[in-house]
Amino acid sequence: MQGIFISMEGPDGSGKSTQIALLNDYFQSCGYETVITREPGGTVISEKIREVILNKDYTEMGYMTEALLYASARAQLVTEVIAPALAAGKAVISDRFIDSSAVYQGMGRGLGIDNIYKINRFATQGIMPDLTIHLDLPAKVGLDRAKDRAALDRMELESVTFHERVAQGYRDLAKLDPKRIHTIDATKSIEEIHEAILEHIKVLLDNRSA
Repeated sequence: MQGIFISMEGPDGSGKSTQIALLNDYFQSCGYETVITREPGGTVISEKIREVILNKDYTEMGYMTEALLYASARAQLVTEVIAPALAAGKAVISDRFIDSSAVYQGMGRGLGIDNIYKINRFATQGIMPDLTIHLDLPAKVGLDRAKDRAALDRMELESVTFHERVAQGYRDLAKLDPKRIHTIDATKSIEEIHEAILEHIKVLLDNRSA
């Protein structure tokens, strides 16, 4: 069985974790061995980098430092987890991947998406998701959900304006790569979102078996 790589993207509070769990069950029902991971994190080293990136005390962190730390955590994740899993024919589902950096650092921080993609293509050995699900949600709604869930981290504590740039950035990014990135309205019910995701997954799997 050929490995498959799916990334789940969207603003904070968009419901990625819930949909990843449902998608994991679906892939297992299709006979795939699955690997779920998150960014930044997913390995011992990457989780340590995550602690630095999201520490709300590190307000002096430069934007380029932030971007390179994300890329470093991602490089370790690809080397240690994603690449071996794909080679073994597993289904990898990642809570965020390169597109998050393109949006948060490239657009939100103003570093430019081309610069971010160049850095990260090197860091990830050119590995990209076969399909990316973008859960679209108004920034204010996502932030309110995140506040209800837990204490906010350094990125979540950014201004509403920043998070609005991020939310719009995802929409713009989806238009640049419509074959890979599929946008789904995250204000719908959990069941409706899951069914919409499965429509895209089934097309991908059908194309592979054709």
